[in-house]
Amino acid sequence: MAKENIRSTAQSIFLSEARSLTSIAESLDNNFVELVELCHQNRGRIIFTGIGKNQHIGQKITATLNSTGTPSIFLHAGDALHGDMGVIQKDDLIIFLSKSGNSQEIKALIPLIKAMGNKIIGVVSDPASYLAKQAELTINLPVEEDACPHNLTPTNSSTAFLVFGDALAICLLELNNFTSDDYALFHPGGSLGKKLYLRVSDLYILCGKPTVMLDTSFRESILEISAKRLGATAVLDKDSVLQGIITDGDLRRLLEKPGNLNTLSAKDMMSSNPITIKPAAFAKEALNLMQSNNITQLLVVEKNKYMGVIHIHDILKEGIV
Repeated sequence: MAKENIRSTAQSIFLSEARSLTSIAESLDNNFVELVELCHQNRGRIIFTGIGKNQHIGQKITATLNSTGTPSIFLHAGDALHGDMGVIQKDDLIIFLSKSGNSQEIKALIPLIKAMGNKIIGVVSDPASYLAKQAELTINLPVEEDACPHNLTPTNSSTAFLVFGDALAICLLELNNFTSDDYALFHPGGSLGKKLYLRVSDLYILCGKPTVMLDTSFRESILEISAKRLGATAVLDKDSVLQGIITDGDLRRLLEKPGNLNTLSAKDMMSSNPITIKPAAFAKEALNLMQSNNITQLLVVEKNKYMGVIHIHDILKEGIV
């Protein structure tokens, strides 16, 4: 196959699946609304079941629901027939995923679920199928054909089922008023989680608290900056009120000027009105503030009280970029 033919084939797959999704979106009826309301009011878990490619689709949907505050698990239809039905509890809502709605495992499992008294939802592409007829509520995802040239490999259909799960999850997220703070509770690991929960107060206490007074000498100021290894020091007055900051950059600029540096005090070297941040601010906010002002450290201040310094390197080490 020529390179141009490969590109053309790939484009046709994207367009074919996009057309399928557009058609399904336009045909979506009130059954979907009813399903969302059932899931929202449900006191148990939402259990997805299916076989084949829908096993993987179901696992992805349950992962999305769990991460957005809706308890869910996936139960393989074949495993359910061989002992795993014990996982089902009385208040669980069972959602079957099946393009044909006529798989042997599905047919065998439905009467058993009904005998347990759980509600059955069918998500199918054939409204005349066994599953559609047996379910208490059916979501029809009509897919005329898959993008596979033999109309055998699930492509358009598996995408449709996947997007159905995304739509369900986001509708429930909105109904549950699920916030970014809630999201952070379920995603504590990695850079995403840290952006959502890591605060300045979690980092500045590790950085030390470089401090000099207004009358501190040039030499002692340099020693304080070097000792704390943060590239800066806060300057306080006799009442411990923040007056300014001295950074490595300030010192370099002083060295370019003529005169006896040993006669200078911190008051002569500092930059007044330094940019500060509160301990409760997110570390991501601190990083944005540093980047927008082209600086590498911020003084942490709470109710006019100097608390310490947060350095850009400490934020970057946490993987927040």
